[in-house]
Amino acid sequence: MRHPELLIPASSLEVLKTAVIYGADAVYIGGESFGLRAKAKNFTLEEMKEGIRFAHEAGVRVYVTANILAHNRDLEGIEAYFRELKEIGPDALILADPGVYRIACRVCPEIERHISTQANNTNYETYRFWHELGAKRVVAARELTLEELKELRENIPTEMEIEAFVHGAMCISYSGRCLLSNYFTGRDANQGACTHPCRWKYAVVEEKRPGEYIPVEENERGTYLFSSRDLCMVGHIPELLETGIDSLKIEGRMKTALYVASVARTYRKAIDDYQKDPAIYQQNMDWYLSQVASCTFRPFGTGFFFGRPDAGGQLYDGSAYVKGYTYLGIAGKQNEEGLYHLEQKNKFSVGETIEIMKPDGRNIPVTVESIRSLEGEEMDSAPHARQQLLVGLGGLADEYDILRRREEGREK
Repeated sequence: MRHPELLIPASSLEVLKTAVIYGADAVYIGGESFGLRAKAKNFTLEEMKEGIRFAHEAGVRVYVTANILAHNRDLEGIEAYFRELKEIGPDALILADPGVYRIACRVCPEIERHISTQANNTNYETYRFWHELGAKRVVAARELTLEELKELRENIPTEMEIEAFVHGAMCISYSGRCLLSNYFTGRDANQGACTHPCRWKYAVVEEKRPGEYIPVEENERGTYLFSSRDLCMVGHIPELLETGIDSLKIEGRMKTALYVASVARTYRKAIDDYQKDPAIYQQNMDWYLSQVASCTFRPFGTGFFFGRPDAGGQLYDGSAYVKGYTYLGIAGKQNEEGLYHLEQKNKFSVGETIEIMKPDGRNIPVTVESIRSLEGEEMDSAPHARQQLLVGLGGLADEYDILRRREEGREK
């Protein structure tokens, strides 16, 4: 059995550091151009340098996405971008377009090349094709079953790696090849600007009655014809590892540090527990499931891994996330007064009980003892203004610990 890599997304330098600290073996990020998450904060070249340095010091690899389907106008910029990446030294590039792949081979051949799920990788001949062209890894299409992945493993070179998504949002369209966003808004999903129209409400219009919208009543909240459940395979680690997958990939390059910390440490513990003793893994199942549900999520399913999803794969009663906790910020360095520097993300108050997430899996409730601005002003509460604060937490936090507040039953 291969030792699997846990691959975590990062939308910013702050989130990259969170992923590293909370258990990632590797992190994938995007630059300011040529990736499929244009609305994510993404990384400047200087932030990439700092992120790669931080990750490498911890023994964590960093992959850079450049997986748009390029037009002629993109090619010159892509070549210049790859020359800059050559100097920064990420561990791999994630690519989808054969023309972009050729540029990477020419400009920075020393950087590993991974083939994105966007390239629709559904069979072992496709894997062999990319292997002959020098690719180290291919990301499986989300539409593959566990049996298909096993067959892939048996029919490709031993040294070639398989990466598969195991957690996060699913797409209505085959491996992300969706045209709805471009049609409705002019923002091309294959250029990184998807507006997620699969999550919108829809109705029926009869051809001879324009403007007369007939709702398709799935329930009183509306109609969501295309909205899918989120993928969650934390309860099926044994089956995943038995397929011979090399990298377990978490979706979410637009998510917060709270999401990344919650999912990374849960899958880290699940993988480690199973490899240590399958009985421990089974004993801890309730904990894994509770922790992946502690950040924003949609109802979970297992995607295509066990065959074509039935109606349980569709999310008919809305597109909103369930919000188990609110992300308050990340604890910074403690000063001589015992206060922690915090870049606040959401409102909280003195006297409120919040939770400190530890990378080792502990969740420690603490009381907010004091809040002070950097200028020294004492505050009863921290309004939602994303400001820099000094917070008293009873001395139980460490730098990079995630702070959160439970929010039972809320939706985002």
